[in-house]
This record gives sequence, structure tokens and C-alpha cells, in this order.
Amino acid sequence: MKLQQLRYIVEVLNHNLNVSATAESLYTSQPGISKQVRMLEDELGVQIFGRSGKHLTHVTPAGNEIINIARQILSKVESIKSVANEHTLPDQGKLNIATTHTQARYALPTVIKGFMNKYPKVSLHMHQGTPQQISDAAARGDADFAIATEALHLYSDLIMLPCYHWNRSIVVTKDHPLAKKAGNLTVPDVARYPIITYVFGFTGRSELDKAFNAHGLEPHIVFTATDADVIKTYVRLGLGVGVLATMAVDKTVDSDLVCIDASHLFEASTTKIGFRKGSFLRGYMYDFIERFAPHLTKERVERASLMRSQEDVDELFKDIKLPVR
Repeated sequence: MKLQQLRYIVEVLNHNLNVSATAESLYTSQPGISKQVRMLEDELGVQIFGRSGKHLTHVTPAGNEIINIARQILSKVESIKSVANEHTLPDQGKLNIATTHTQARYALPTVIKGFMNKYPKVSLHMHQGTPQQISDAAARGDADFAIATEALHLYSDLIMLPCYHWNRSIVVTKDHPLAKKAGNLTVPDVARYPIITYVFGFTGRSELDKAFNAHGLEPHIVFTATDADVIKTYVRLGLGVGVLATMAVDKTVDSDLVCIDASHLFEASTTKIGFRKGSFLRGYMYDFIERFAPHLTKERVERASLMRSQEDVDELFKDIKLPVR
């Protein structure tokens, strides 16, 4: 059994059983991958992948277990390399972050600027996507950190640490009837108009639906997007009332719009940062976490990484007063 074989079976699954795409991503040949996978199966005495002719069709039950363990082994190999690099090149390396557009556009810029100034030799890469894409990237090892708010059940393989709470605002044009409602806006008021907001599963969208359901109302959502700037663009076109994260409103850039605080209408959401269980965090990684959430000191992160379950992690931070953005 070779590490290369384990890497191949993991990557084949990552590429939806497309061996050609796997070979291209690994800069090797399709026959070479197929041969190594077959050799591993012969050695183990079980099929990892089901086949129809020359095509892989599915992962077998045994294959699922083998690939899960292979991921853990490859992760440990990367951790060994990280330990060595921490001693030989402490201020050099790479950092991959998977997150949503809102976090990337509004929450992270100042953090990343300060981080890059301190660690100019660290290559930082950001991947934006849906909660599913973010969790998949972290599970595959393509991302060191996942930063997310919604669908936290997708991150069961990660240690998720609370960073901050954030609220929403209602955004309308200056001539919109709701522009005069600032201070006493209600959910039924908002329900009278078409709504433009985030795609379901993005940036606290579920809290909007909960608030409407609590009043026995159905939000009339006419347009959704993953990008807050896109939402504001369509509000400007008069297509509806925008409901978005308060942090996504810029008083200067968005001075043509009226922003109404909606923290009394919707429950606050919590953004978390997560990393794979068993990961070795480099010194600059601890620094990044603390820059993003100052209460997440190296000591607290290390304690959290030793917890057996996410419930234990949540218990560790239950008395920490998170900042609100």
C-alpha cells in the first residue's frame, strides 16, 4: 500500500469518479491512476469503486470506509510536513480559506491586510462558495479554515469556533414607503412588499424565514443572490426591499439608499471559523484566527481542539461575550 494510491482514490472521489479529470489535476495519466487503484483493490481484496465497463459508477460501502481513513492518513502526512515547516520556515507557507462572499467582502479585508503585512511570505488563497462547497473544501483539505454562518450541520468533521454575532438591515430606496418607518418597523410591514435577499442557505437567510413564520407570514421573495452588492443593485432598480447583513451596508457608497436597523425583527446570527479535527495549526494560523476573533487566543483554540464533540466546544465558549457587527 502506497501513499500515492491513497491519494489517487481520494482524488477520484473528489472529482466525482472522473478518472480523466483526476489525472489532469494530478498531472499524471489516466491508465496510471486506474492501474494503481486496481493494485490497491487487489491488495486489500475488496472493490473500492463499482464499475460499468471501464467507467467508475459508485463507491462501495467498503470503499467509503477506506477513503475516509485515507483522508485521515493524508491529513496526518500534511501535518507532519507542517510540523517540520514550523521549525524550519516559521514565517513561510500557505493559508487557504473557504468562505462566503459577505465574509470575504466585508468581514475579512482588514484582517487579511494586517495578516499579509506581518507574513509577506505566506501565500493566502480565498475560495468563495455555498455552505456545502465550503464544508467540502475543508473536508477535502483544500481549505485550512472554513468561515461560515449557515448550515453548520455540514461541518461535523470540523471544530467550529464562535467568532461574532451579526444583525440585519432593511435597505430601500429613499422614495420607498418603508423609508419613513425607521424606528418602528415590523415584520408585517416588510411582508407587504417584494423581498430581495440571500439565497437560502446563505448568510443567515434562515433567520429571516423564522421571523416571518413566527408571524404566520410567508415572505414574498422575488429575487435572491449570494452577493450583497448584487442585492443592493436590484433594490436600486426598485424591484423590492433588501434584507441583508448590516455589515454589507456602506454609509458612503450606499448613501443613495435608506438603511433601517432590523435587529429587533430577526435573531442575530453567529459566524464561526472551523478547521479539521486533528489538524496541526501553524503559528501564523493561530495568529490569523485571533486577528479575526480576538477572544480566540491560541490557548483557547488548543483547548477546543482537544474536545471530543462540538457540544463540548460550545460549552467552552458559552460564557464568552461575542462582539456584534
